[in-house]
Amino acid sequence: MCSILELSNIDYIYHTKDGETKALSNISFTLSNGEFVAIVGPSGCGKSTLLSLICGLLVPSGSISFMGHPLQSKDILNMGYMLQKDHLLEWRTIASNVQLGLEIQHKMTPENLAYASRLLETYGLADFAAKRPSELSGGMRQRAALIRTLVLRPELLLLDEPFSALDYQTRLNVSNDIGTILRQEHKTAILVTHDLSEAISMGDRVIVLSHRPGTIRSIIPISFDPGLTPLEKRNDSHFKSYFNLIWKEFNQNE
Repeated sequence: MCSILELSNIDYIYHTKDGETKALSNISFTLSNGEFVAIVGPSGCGKSTLLSLICGLLVPSGSISFMGHPLQSKDILNMGYMLQKDHLLEWRTIASNVQLGLEIQHKMTPENLAYASRLLETYGLADFAAKRPSELSGGMRQRAALIRTLVLRPELLLLDEPFSALDYQTRLNVSNDIGTILRQEHKTAILVTHDLSEAISMGDRVIVLSHRPGTIRSIIPISFDPGLTPLEKRNDSHFKSYFNLIWKEFNQNE
C-alpha cells in the first residue's frame, strides 16, 4: 500500500510574550492510502496541533510529505477537516449546506451535484435535503457535515473529535455510521479522540501520545474481521485486550 502522508521528526513550539511552550517533539509516522489512524493522548499533548500541522495551518520543524511531495499550501484542497461542531449554516437547506464547498471552489458541475445527491441518498438524508439544520438530530447533522466534506473528494480526512459534542448513545451510533461510511468510500483518515473505545473500534492503528510535549509512546496495530462495523468491534473478543493495552500506556503516561 502506498504512503499518502509521511511525518519525519516533527517538533512544534508555541511562542508567546511570556515564553515558549513545546507542544510536540520528534513525531514520525506514515499513513498509507485507505488507512484509518486514531490518535489518543492526555489533554494538552498536542493532538489537535498535529492536525493543524498536517493541513498546513502551522509550520513545524521537521518535514511533512503529502502524496509523495513536500507539503504545500495548495494541498489543503485535497484534505477534508471535520471539527467538534458541524458548523452547518441555519439559513441554508441541508442540500445547499452539502454543496457549500463546491460553491466556494467553483465546482458546481452536474457531475459533482449528482455525486452530492447520491451521497445524501446512500446515507439516509435524501428525504431531509430541503430541511434546515435545526430540523435534524445531532447525529443527522454530523452525517450532513461528513457528506459536505466527502463531496469534495478529499484524499485525506482529518477528524478532530467530531463526536464529542454528542450524547453517549448518539455518539456510539454516529461514530458507527461515519466509520462505516469512510470504509465504504475507501477514505484515508486521521481521527483525534479522547475516547479509547472509539479509537479502537474505528482505527487500523492507534497512535498513543505522551504528556506535553507530545511524543509517540507507542503505535498499536488494530486487527478485527474486516466485515465488522465499529459498533460490532466493541463486542468482539479481542476488543478488551486492545483496550487494556492502550490503557496501560495511559497509566505509564500518568
